[in-house]
Amino acid sequence: MADIPVLTTARLTLRAMRAADWPCFRALMASPRARHMGGPFDDTAAWGMFCADHAQWDLFGTGALMIDDRATGDCLGQVGVNAGPLFPERELGWFVYPQAEARGIAFEAASALRDWTRDVRRLDTLVSYVDPDNARSVRLAERLGAVQDPDAPRPDPDDLVFRHFRR
Repeated sequence: MADIPVLTTARLTLRAMRAADWPCFRALMASPRARHMGGPFDDTAAWGMFCADHAQWDLFGTGALMIDDRATGDCLGQVGVNAGPLFPERELGWFVYPQAEARGIAFEAASALRDWTRDVRRLDTLVSYVDPDNARSVRLAERLGAVQDPDAPRPDPDDLVFRHFRR
């Protein structure tokens, strides 16, 4: 069993996924908001993604963490470092549920997991694969200090690749 970290920031707790996270995850993946990730997805595809996000901890030593509000305990979304055959490189990815948008939640969570990955897993670089039509994620990748890498391999040829270097 993988040692899945619990990370905390000023406002957030990043923690392992639980079965109770499935309904909100499923709803997001079935919604038009999932279009930037290749969706919307049916239940079978969404369940496979949910399970893969968790299983990556055992298989690759990184994976997804759910984002909880420390004050309320509400789950606000997910951040993860994805690996495996669907990802040419380790990918820092994120999503937040609608109630968490425009609050800096994704930035805070992605920064914390990026830093943990660098400091604990000792990875020198990560990438973020971003749909070019997802202006909010493009801005977030740039705010995180990532730079576009047009020569990087990508799972979707239309994606932009943002590279996060160790500083």
